[in-house]
Amino acid sequence: MANVVDIRGVNKSYTRGNQKIPVLNNISLAVPDGEFLALMGPSGSGKTTLLNLIAGIDRPDSGSVSVANTELSKLSESALANWRSQHVGFIFQFYNLMPVLTAFENVELPLLLTKLSKSKRHEHVKSALDIVGLGDRMKHSPNQLSGGQQQRVAIARAIVTDPTLIVADEPTGDLDKDSAGEILTLLERLNKEFKKSIVMVTHDPRAAEKAHTIRHLDKGELENVNHKK
Repeated sequence: MANVVDIRGVNKSYTRGNQKIPVLNNISLAVPDGEFLALMGPSGSGKTTLLNLIAGIDRPDSGSVSVANTELSKLSESALANWRSQHVGFIFQFYNLMPVLTAFENVELPLLLTKLSKSKRHEHVKSALDIVGLGDRMKHSPNQLSGGQQQRVAIARAIVTDPTLIVADEPTGDLDKDSAGEILTLLERLNKEFKKSIVMVTHDPRAAEKAHTIRHLDKGELENVNHKK
């Protein structure tokens, strides 16, 4: 099976004042196509940094990051932005919805960067909202929706472009137990039914249980693989 993510010998550090702070140390990671991977570890272990490298939001100091058969370090900033819009769907802890837009308009946002006609955009948005169970909430603004519903709108926005990879950063971190369970069931369905590859950062062992594979990061180093299924 081909790998959707192939990371080799990646190092990443940040500069604070005149101090260099290492975050990732010689990381190598392969994620097969169709995988649901959970990245766990304590705060400051480098989970979100690794997720940002996979999503093409950040670049490594050294080593290679290849996603969807593209070596990201070889892309210019504009080419990288274009690549992200086609290949990566983002799910954040705090939803990142535009409060002045309806659910429909929030989900449509990524499609405004494409050449799709208005009718095609409408078709894609309706389909994405139906998948997450919010086809009847299209005209609601975020403040008219519960936290769990807002996160489902965010997931619809992430899948509306039919991305190669979904990256989720603590997708249940701001939700109550029941809403979190619904979101995890939805992610599981996207993986199983729609064959979406998912890389999810989480602190929550219950969330990680939904993944096929759990990898632990500690002090910038990846520990051994834990294949669950």
